[in-house]
Amino acid sequence: MHLAYPAVLAALLFCTGLYGVLARRNAILVLMSVELMLNAVNLNLVAFDAWLSRAAEDTLHSGQALALFTIAVAAAEIGIGLAIVLAVYRSRGTSDIDRLRDTAEGHDPDDPDSDAPGRAIPAPAAGEKAEATA
Repeated sequence: MHLAYPAVLAALLFCTGLYGVLARRNAILVLMSVELMLNAVNLNLVAFDAWLSRAAEDTLHSGQALALFTIAVAAAEIGIGLAIVLAVYRSRGTSDIDRLRDTAEGHDPDDPDSDAPGRAIPAPAAGEKAEATA
């Protein structure tokens, strides 16, 4: 088999994962897209290892060892990532990344009086003058 076939497949997998990371709003789907990208890297590692070991008559198989290491890192990443997403979902009630970013910045998009994230300008009460701030 030529090296181009797994390389093109890995590129397609990586681009699909990159699109999923950039376009998705759900945190779990973003984690799944990161897993797609890591699997594309694993495919490249194994394909280049097989190609180089055939060309160099080497039996070290370092690409396969790196792929196993990447799988272990991906398993740890998905475990911790899902734990974080579940904790955030329980505390905030959503796993939408845009809403989580807005709440982290303290910005309420429905509040017309807010000029900066986290600070709202209170309206003066009836009969009071607005103070000038320096």
